[in-house]
Amino acid sequence: MVIISVINYKGGVGKTTVTANLAAELAYRGKNILTIDLDPQASLTFSFITVDDWRKNYENSKTIKNWYDAFIDKDTELNLNSLIARPSRVNSGRGNLDLICSHLALINVDLELATRLIGGTERDLRNNYLRVHSRLRFGLESLEEEYDYILIDCPPNFNIVTKTAVTASDYLLVPTKPDYLSTLGIEQLGKHVGELVKSYNKYVDDSDDSEWERINPEIVGILFTMIQIRNRSPISAQQPYIQQVRRLNMPILGTMIRENKTIYADAPEYGVPVVLRRVSGQTYKDVQSELENLTTEILNMVTP
Repeated sequence: MVIISVINYKGGVGKTTVTANLAAELAYRGKNILTIDLDPQASLTFSFITVDDWRKNYENSKTIKNWYDAFIDKDTELNLNSLIARPSRVNSGRGNLDLICSHLALINVDLELATRLIGGTERDLRNNYLRVHSRLRFGLESLEEEYDYILIDCPPNFNIVTKTAVTASDYLLVPTKPDYLSTLGIEQLGKHVGELVKSYNKYVDDSDDSEWERINPEIVGILFTMIQIRNRSPISAQQPYIQQVRRLNMPILGTMIRENKTIYADAPEYGVPVVLRRVSGQTYKDVQSELENLTTEILNMVTP
């Protein structure tokens, strides 16, 4: 089982679109996929199920917030299997695509998790740090035999909930729009991930408990999204930001995803990601080809 977090400090860079389409194409190719929506905006959730369905069947007791709440309120481990939904409209391939929904109140969970980091002694602080940050990592271990890939759509920040996703991950995928604000935080994101890994592993090394294991999440690549194409290349206004990111010496995916508001905008309404839609016209086919190429590139880099 491979766990990939899709992450960027900047919102509006296509994180959810990438997560939904990558998951759908992987399932279509025969992989068993679980998607987890950690963003309180719940965009990934509403890409697969309707708001009415969410309110009726998931809001009160079947979201990722309920899983974190069980740890915060009762110090118990709620089985993630009990939260899994299977959106019918996207399961048309040989594999399966499942979803754990987000909740609009997930934003409050971070503050409550922070209170669990407090400890009276150095050992208490260390153990609390490891217990909080490893919550998702341990929770996902129970699903090891059920899924080939788990894709986590992270919120646009580096709070504790995001850190639990990073700690659980094998790989990090960083979508970014080639503009000033979207690329500004990429280098900082890399530093913050490095600091988290260093702190976590130091606590593991200092602990005498075999329960804890070192982590090593790898940035699989920067993915340029919302590319404006002219003569088969990104427009000149986007080129400097692409070059700026290349100078960071971080891995960059060869695939680029073009901007097309018309094609992507109505996908959540239908509950079917663009990559699975039956389309006509060269523009639609070009967009789908990019998403298929992205999936192939990711598979070649992270296949277990």
